[in-house]
Amino acid sequence: MKLVFAGTPEVAVPALDALLASGRHEVAAVVTRPDAPAGRGRRLVASPVAERAEEAGIEVLKPAKPRDPDFLERLEEIAPDCCPVVAYGALLPRAALDIPARGWVNLHFSLLPAWRGAAPVQHAIMAGDEITGAATFLIEEGLDSGPVYGTVTEVIRPTDTSGDLLTRLAFAGAGLLTATMDGIEDGTLTAVPQPADGITLAPKVTVEDAHVDWNTPALRVDRVVRGCTPLPAPGPPSGASG
Repeated sequence: MKLVFAGTPEVAVPALDALLASGRHEVAAVVTRPDAPAGRGRRLVASPVAERAEEAGIEVLKPAKPRDPDFLERLEEIAPDCCPVVAYGALLPRAALDIPARGWVNLHFSLLPAWRGAAPVQHAIMAGDEITGAATFLIEEGLDSGPVYGTVTEVIRPTDTSGDLLTRLAFAGAGLLTATMDGIEDGTLTAVPQPADGITLAPKVTVEDAHVDWNTPALRVDRVVRGCTPLPAPGPPSGASG
């Protein structure tokens, strides 16, 4: 299939690499967030996905918003069969969702319908879950509510930080996303609606969420620290130095 891949952070790069290496699909372009200021000099830096796409000689689209007319026009010109998505970071309007013949397929780092939202890995660790995973689903206008194509599971280890777990899920999910593209192309996969029960939400984790209440049990403190590592990092206890 002809694909347009949408993603932004480092965690999306393994999936892009897997699709590029598949030998079965053509990644015609990449959609990513615009360059953002970084470092002490606050100079504009391209996203990890943009950098990888440029290395591979792939067209990179960086719309300020995915509803921008110029972006939608270019997407229509490319005419992708499907748009795989990993942590793109912007809401897709109906005008964009309608362009690829087989829709936009998101790789989400939880076992849906658990932990819908921006921070599923962090919330799974902070909630004390023992098992998590990744799921591919057809994007619709609801929050991570579309029908699911496939899943992989992953054990949450007692010492896992969110960074550790997300790294493993990024590589396991890359294989899942590639297999999903294969199954959509050859007609062997059908998306199944998510169950109505078991829905939990995983909003973005803030610095306030990462605050450690040192009066809570040690198990709770451990989960908050691991769930908020590497970002946002909890600060020292009140009155502490350092």
